[in-house]
Amino acid sequence: MNKKKYLEFWAESYKRDLTENIMPFWMEHGWDRVHGGVYTCVDRDGSLMDHTKSVWFQGRFAFICSYAYNNIEHRQEWLDAAKSTLDFMESHCFDKNGHMYFSVTEDGRPLRQRRYVFSETFASIAMSEYALATGDMSYAEKAMKIFEDTQLFLSTPGFLEPKFEPDVKLQSHSIVMILINVGSRIRSVIDDPKLTTQIDHSITELKKYFIHPEFKALLETVGPNGEFIDTNMTRTINPGHCLETSWFIMEEARLRGWDKDLMDTALKIYNWSWDWGWDKKFGGIINFRDCRHLPPQDYSQDMKFWWPQCEAIISSLYAYLGTGDEEYLYRHREISEWTYAHFPDNEYGEWYGYLHRDGTVAQPAKGNLFKGPFHIPRMMIKGYTLCQDILKTL
Repeated sequence: MNKKKYLEFWAESYKRDLTENIMPFWMEHGWDRVHGGVYTCVDRDGSLMDHTKSVWFQGRFAFICSYAYNNIEHRQEWLDAAKSTLDFMESHCFDKNGHMYFSVTEDGRPLRQRRYVFSETFASIAMSEYALATGDMSYAEKAMKIFEDTQLFLSTPGFLEPKFEPDVKLQSHSIVMILINVGSRIRSVIDDPKLTTQIDHSITELKKYFIHPEFKALLETVGPNGEFIDTNMTRTINPGHCLETSWFIMEEARLRGWDKDLMDTALKIYNWSWDWGWDKKFGGIINFRDCRHLPPQDYSQDMKFWWPQCEAIISSLYAYLGTGDEEYLYRHREISEWTYAHFPDNEYGEWYGYLHRDGTVAQPAKGNLFKGPFHIPRMMIKGYTLCQDILKTL
């Protein structure tokens, strides 16, 4: 492999695809220039299927627009879309307690509120990235306030409706891992020791509770003390989430001078998760595995979703940047070639989101309340910058 040519090819591919395909698609079909904010429930050609707005994606879209502005090109349209979406979010997406909704109408009337705080995490990173783009530190302060509210909601007994009956005590990997990224993104604009404390706490919890060497896996759900619980749900491995976690930790390791302990943890998670996730028969990262090799209960268990492929691309580049081990670059080639052979829609633009295990399209819509402008453009922005960083080392 000619590493220089290879990395230059992918850097240019990511940038071109972002600026000529992904962002234009969502600027045209997603951005609501009447009410503000973003629609995501769009069909293959971008036509609107549902006016319902995902609150997750108000934060996610505002983050991506600002992130692209900060790392790819200073396009005013992207900054305008970010501001429009932040304004919509601030006006319509918080209840009186500061807890955010899950979905609202196109003009901002509440539809649903869930027990989670993921809307808050995405709002936090959107505010911080916009502050970085504009220099307006009031948005950094807003990001910090939302972050602190999130911690309060999580730590206040009874504030968030329990998922199970009171006697069922479980811990979830997803909120632990996402708070690493939230802390990291806000810390890029505001220096508060609480952010590093949260990152350290999350990584400690991952190591103490969720990493299970007996299965060579990071589990999605465990008992209150990290106990393995032998049920269908708690045997679940989500390779995409685990790969995402691995690069969140690699990013932190890099900021600490490639801290060896952090890097060892991240690479352990990455290597285990690649082994569980990579489909040796058809290629691509599969949705779910059972840590005891029993049949997973989720109906989408053997599908290929868009976002795990994106996390595998980023984490493979990060692993190579941090180690220089060419095995990670070969894995990057495997996942990139498979992903780009199956997900992009060359006729209408953007990417399909849901494929069958063999890579054929399961349904052609480009968005819904869970798929929209986040994982794909984040991968392209991160992929571009990582390729550039690696090229500087050659």
